[in-house]
Amino acid sequence: MSEQEPAGINIKIADEELKGRYSNLLRITHTRDEFFLDFINLVPPQGIVSARIVTSPGHLKRILQALAANLARYEEAFGTVSEAA
Repeated sequence: MSEQEPAGINIKIADEELKGRYSNLLRITHTRDEFFLDFINLVPPQGIVSARIVTSPGHLKRILQALAANLARYEEAFGTVSEAA
């Protein structure tokens, strides 16, 4: 979402976060005020939540728009992505 970052803001990332987390499953729940995105690493017969993001409905909408725009740019450069089975 770098196109939405205000100019002049420095974003820092801790070494632990820099490594990233793997996820092959996403569980989404919500209340009236918040969305919970649980990124899960599923290795049957169990899975573990590798990251949880809690955000407002308005911010989730911006996230979805940014993801759609980035996927469109990716597909323009590298071709159509098939949905995972």
